[in-house]
Amino acid sequence: MSEDVYIVGIDMTPFGRYPNRTTAQLGAEAALLALDDAGLTIQDMQALYCGNQLQAFMMIGQQILHEIGETGIPVVNTANACASGGTAFREGYFAVKGGMYDLVLAVGVEQMGRGLLGAAGRGDGFIEEGVIGSMTTPAMFSQIGMEHHRKYGTTFEQFAKIAVKNHHHSTFNPKAMSRRETPLEEVMASEMISYPNTKLMCSINVDGAAAAIIASEKKVKELGLMGRAIRVRASQMTSTPFTPRQDAITDFNLTTRNAANAAYEQAGVGPQDVQLIELHDCFATAEMVHYENLGICGEGEAGMMVDTGATAMGGRIPVNLSGGLLSKGHPLGATGIANLYEISLHLRGEAGARQVENAKIGLTHVVGGMTGLGTACVVHVLEKA
Repeated sequence: MSEDVYIVGIDMTPFGRYPNRTTAQLGAEAALLALDDAGLTIQDMQALYCGNQLQAFMMIGQQILHEIGETGIPVVNTANACASGGTAFREGYFAVKGGMYDLVLAVGVEQMGRGLLGAAGRGDGFIEEGVIGSMTTPAMFSQIGMEHHRKYGTTFEQFAKIAVKNHHHSTFNPKAMSRRETPLEEVMASEMISYPNTKLMCSINVDGAAAAIIASEKKVKELGLMGRAIRVRASQMTSTPFTPRQDAITDFNLTTRNAANAAYEQAGVGPQDVQLIELHDCFATAEMVHYENLGICGEGEAGMMVDTGATAMGGRIPVNLSGGLLSKGHPLGATGIANLYEISLHLRGEAGARQVENAKIGLTHVVGGMTGLGTACVVHVLEKA
């Protein structure tokens, strides 16, 4: 497993709502976009890895192949909550890294309903009185934010500034669902969902798909694709570690810290070497704590990072230049690969008005799960080839 692994094609559909299209059709569109980006066809692919959560039992990967050309290749469907797409990509990465294949396709796709994340599509009474106060995602990330406030004095305004930043970034991204400025006063005055997260501090449930072509070093050189290739320096995934008290804070924070530390070690870099990040801002409070979880600031310093603009466009380490989940949108299965797409654009120098100058190393992060039921976190470190 000595050869490097590369992304040679990557793209995504605009995120939005597509009631007249199927999940497979959205996935097929993203797959064809990624294939076109690499100058390859589905006949060149040796395997397909598909991330999808809400329709996992429907064999979406096989349905995508039905749309774009069934070739008989192996198909692996992954469901890992919000980390489904990142998991699919990682499975493809290791299949190439291990020498099993030279070219594989990874697709993440989802169609979401409106309303409460995590409650849609359930018919077993899981979300009910007595549970809703502690196990819905808004409540979990409210707890995380309030604990950060208790320990470090982080303010409602500082959390809200994250939404202002990400909504501003989205105005430069033509593939984002929402592309409008939201002044601080508007964010703070919008409908309260679960304090301190208002409606404009919550991710948007949307439809969308993203896809990537993963290639071995040998194949990249053979095809002459090294010029736009992106090297995958690290791919790490963790799940909930045991702690004496299981709650949202330990589950999501420790899972992310373990994955990030492993990724830095694998890549041979540290947080100080990373120039931009796409992280899992399912809520503004989540982005805040992940600054510390990913090691880009010290304990209790995340609020100050927001105040100084360090994570904004033009700052020391821009975070979620795509607009993040708060503005770009959060189709569960697609998010992990969409984050890889954003970083890849910058490393190629193709991000347009939001481009980070001379970007060489970027990091992506997705985490999903439910308190008490388990979490999954995937972190990738990418480098300009």
